[in-house]
Amino acid sequence: MPDAASRLTALADQILGEPLPLRIRAWDRSEAGPPGAPVLVIRHPRALRRLMWKPGELGLARAWVAGEITVEGDLYEVLGLLAGSLWERGEDRPKRRFYDPALRGAAKEFLSLAGPWPPPPPPREEVRRRRGPLHTLRRDKEAISHHYDVGNDFYEMVLGPSMVYSCAYWEDGGTLEEAQAAKLDLICRKLGLAEGDRLLDVGCGWGSMALHAAEEYGVSVLGVTLSHEQAAYARKRVAEAGLADRVEIRVQDYRLVDPAADGPFDAISSIGMAEHVGSQAYGVYAKQLFSLLRPGGRLLNHQIARRPLRDEEAYEIDEFIDGYVFPDGELSPIGTTVSQLEAAGFEVRDVESIREHYARTLRAWVANLESRWAEAVATTSPGRARVWRLYMAASALSFERNRIGVNQVLAVRTPGAGDSGLPLRTRAWTA
Repeated sequence: MPDAASRLTALADQILGEPLPLRIRAWDRSEAGPPGAPVLVIRHPRALRRLMWKPGELGLARAWVAGEITVEGDLYEVLGLLAGSLWERGEDRPKRRFYDPALRGAAKEFLSLAGPWPPPPPPREEVRRRRGPLHTLRRDKEAISHHYDVGNDFYEMVLGPSMVYSCAYWEDGGTLEEAQAAKLDLICRKLGLAEGDRLLDVGCGWGSMALHAAEEYGVSVLGVTLSHEQAAYARKRVAEAGLADRVEIRVQDYRLVDPAADGPFDAISSIGMAEHVGSQAYGVYAKQLFSLLRPGGRLLNHQIARRPLRDEEAYEIDEFIDGYVFPDGELSPIGTTVSQLEAAGFEVRDVESIREHYARTLRAWVANLESRWAEAVATTSPGRARVWRLYMAASALSFERNRIGVNQVLAVRTPGAGDSGLPLRTRAWTA
């Protein structure tokens, strides 16, 4: 009987329709595959049962989170080699499934290696199956809690002192903290903030944008988040900075900010929050922010975007991201975002793509996590730490390979007279 690694390598070639670009080391200590290639270590046949039930990314992710597979070598290289076989197949190369008639023999062989049924339950870090309509107030709060209430100590390890969880704005030779400060200041300049202005920071996180705007530009800020842990951390930072008279942090859904009681605002920042809104609720999001601005007020919408498909109805939400990272999150093409902001009444005045900046930011976060791995595992769980390492490394590659992007959209509630209030040469803010 051939060893497990040789059998798995042959099966992978047949199922993928192309040679597997990795070596495999199996639970029986056998090894096979291209000499010198990075090694995919399969520690237990239970990982194969996960792949039988969820072929592709989710099955692999469950095995990774459970510690049943790991890699020897550079994680980025391994993910890059797998990308062409799994998530970069394109619309013209449909995914191959075990139940395809041509793969029935491979499925039987795979089953003989995988061992007895039933399939193992998902790792406990996976979100439980959710029911009911998307993006209700309650469901969105639960989704945000899953991702952001992991523990402030954990986020401090990953994000560093800046505590900013969105794409930084880099210059060569700069540090992560300097790049995050540059991003916050860029947003303040795009919004044209001036002393005495009122800023609404939607999805305020741990308060970094609110603190920067209040300290450096003398504005009053209302920050809203659905995470209790974020709010507590942000309030502590505000108090320590002596800015409690200028910065208010609320645990509140953006839809419940009252235009009459709380508005109008001179500016709104939404940094890495709109990805949680979802396509069906985006019109509500855009109209609500429009209603909260005074005429002439500005919105800076900083949001990840995916590439458009020829057939948009074929779009599928990433099962790993949905199950382990951002429940109910959804990415849209930048053109869709601009159209929906315009439909709500905004005049879109500037769009800046900073895709490469996010790849570099994610690599910095992965390096932070790996340098404090034992602490991160102790603070959360081995599975949760593995989720974050995989998700951030894979996301870095997605930005680098132009599978996703990130854009800052500056929009204005232009008054009826038609004067946007922006300077003629708006890009002066990048100097």
